[in-house]
Amino acid sequence: MHDTTGPKRGMTMLRPTALSLKVERFPAAMRLLHWLIAALILCIWPLGFVIHLVKNEVSLTFYTLHESLGFLVLWLMLIRIGNRLLSHSPAAEGSGLERLAATTVHLLLYLFLIIMPVSGFLATNAHGFPLMWFGVIPVWSPIGKTPDIAWTLSGIHYWSSWILLALIGLHIAAALFHHLIRRDATLYKIL
Repeated sequence: MHDTTGPKRGMTMLRPTALSLKVERFPAAMRLLHWLIAALILCIWPLGFVIHLVKNEVSLTFYTLHESLGFLVLWLMLIRIGNRLLSHSPAAEGSGLERLAATTVHLLLYLFLIIMPVSGFLATNAHGFPLMWFGVIPVWSPIGKTPDIAWTLSGIHYWSSWILLALIGLHIAAALFHHLIRRDATLYKIL
């Protein structure tokens, strides 16, 4: 009896590509929002980190860009959540524990991608700096200048940024695990 499960002698196993796999992908809008938000976070996080390290003459520009992009992420996340609730998503792969871990990390990512811009927006308002979105559009302040809670909101924003960074690290590590170790189609679902 011949083994038909593996490659024949002299043949090599080729790694599947996105073109050779029949992968049920996330809908195009979900994929676009995923990568757009990821790109924005890759800009916003470093901007927030270096605001206090740049000269005073340019810190306001960095700050305005950081806050404006963060406010954009808030709206994109709200659209993403609505889209996720209304769209069909491909089935998750892996054991029950892996699916639970993936669901938990995704929910926490969504949660902190809402907490971050909301806490940042409210903190700046509470410190007495209303948002002028991209320096053009004034955004109504729901709390106005409220020094009593300003530093609490700033603390929530600061610590949430580190939690979000850790969650993003877990998310990327899981994607690499699936792609490089498991060699399954998980990554291709979002490409």
